[in-house]
Amino acid sequence: MRLLKVSDNKRYLVHDGGSPFFYLGDTAWELFYRLGRAETERYLADRAAKEFSVIEAVLLSEFGALERANAEGHLPLTDKDPARPEEAFFAHVDFVADKAAELGLWMGLLPTWGDKVGPKMWGAGPEVFTAQNARAYGEFLGRRYRDRPVIWILGGDRPVRTEAHRDIWRAMAAGIKAGDGGRGLMTFHPPGGHSSSEFVGGEDWLDFEMIQTGHGGRDGATYELVGEDYRRTPTRPTMEGEWCYENHPVNWKPELGRYDDWDVRKGLYWSLFAGGHGFTYGCNDIFTFYRAPEDLAVYGNFTPVLPWTRALDLPGAQQLKYARRLLLSRPYLTRIPDQELIASDIGMGADHVQATRDAEGRHAFVYVPNGRAVTVDLGRLSGQTLAACWYDPRTGAATEAGRFPAQGTQEFTPAGGADWVLVLDDAARDFPPPGNIRA
Repeated sequence: MRLLKVSDNKRYLVHDGGSPFFYLGDTAWELFYRLGRAETERYLADRAAKEFSVIEAVLLSEFGALERANAEGHLPLTDKDPARPEEAFFAHVDFVADKAAELGLWMGLLPTWGDKVGPKMWGAGPEVFTAQNARAYGEFLGRRYRDRPVIWILGGDRPVRTEAHRDIWRAMAAGIKAGDGGRGLMTFHPPGGHSSSEFVGGEDWLDFEMIQTGHGGRDGATYELVGEDYRRTPTRPTMEGEWCYENHPVNWKPELGRYDDWDVRKGLYWSLFAGGHGFTYGCNDIFTFYRAPEDLAVYGNFTPVLPWTRALDLPGAQQLKYARRLLLSRPYLTRIPDQELIASDIGMGADHVQATRDAEGRHAFVYVPNGRAVTVDLGRLSGQTLAACWYDPRTGAATEAGRFPAQGTQEFTPAGGADWVLVLDDAARDFPPPGNIRA
């Protein structure tokens, strides 16, 4: 059984042997309901090939799941009772989790969408959990999946507004830990514009924080939410868990256009360079596993437009791996955010520039979202000479940009518009080309 744990410095996730684990999630909320076995295998194979590491899916879905059978014809619960899970439904979940594991993927399992706990907000409910049945349900899940690669994601896009609701999540977490012996890491998926730290930050079951910047507009300040978590105590890893979805209408309004791959890349690099240990990608056409217009009767508010099999290859989904490769091609567990590297204006909105570096100064990355020149304080890095290059987040290709003494400031201008990552290395370290991960 593979295990994950929090790194010694409390900033990252690592395998039990100590090697870095890069959390690159895909939002597949409806996976257990919409896809049969052959389609599931196709989806998982695609995501493994694109170097995702975590598949996030909901066991008790938002969309009438307690009354709507899955593709195999099974409901998740008997009489909507969390203490009476249906064996046939969870046998299908077993199949999905096992296929994911065969491909080296982890499952990010949401025991329930938040409406089943409350408050309902815009969802349908019904609220079926109490502290007692939440404990029983959690123990069932923990025991069943203790020997599979699973990360537990509580919360389900809802705030915690009462102590009764907090008690339900606390009981569910305790049940999972009793069932799996504490093997699986746990986090909490919050509503838009918030972090798990606001609702359950004081809970000892929480292993890492998750934020949701959400879909309210382009250029959300994910770096601010991640940065706030990074500075909190107790220290925990944090990550962007729901950035604007590719192909989702801007602010839910199709007339404003749809988020594209540039939008995805901005959230990806802003949040990672602000201190995030990972990132979750999303796409309406994928999380609903949309096929045809008749699906709009259930998912119309999310306005999916592409069949999910076509949406698999949207540009943003194909480009995420280049961030993973870049970060893992340099010392990973010693990386820290450092905006003081930027000697010019850091900018706002789509102009915001975000920087990160190795704690010892051996390398630095600066994300420039719009192709403008950026001035960097080279004295914050180590060594005598720095090797500079521009890394293309669309292709993973790197272009040399010269060598400079590690002192004073230096202006760098990307070759061409759009977004780029400036890579600065202590030349004496003999790092591989950016994005080239050494075995």
